[in-house]
Amino acid sequence: MIDREMLVERLTHENEEFRRLRDEHQGYEQELADLNDRAFLTADQQWRRSELKKLKLIAKDRMEALLRHASKSAEATA
Repeated sequence: MIDREMLVERLTHENEEFRRLRDEHQGYEQELADLNDRAFLTADQQWRRSELKKLKLIAKDRMEALLRHASKSAEATA
């Protein structure tokens, strides 16, 4: 079995899509944290928070798919 952290590190260095998704996910997470720190959210901010959660989940799902694929490929060559 391939170590997950090593696989994430490898994909971060070798896979442009994974790197982009990881950056986007971190950006969404930061923006979401900023919104969650507010005592009150406008309707637009509430909508944005909802959208950020969806975008973050989409990015995470795609990263997980890339990790699964890379893991299977690594196991097949091992």
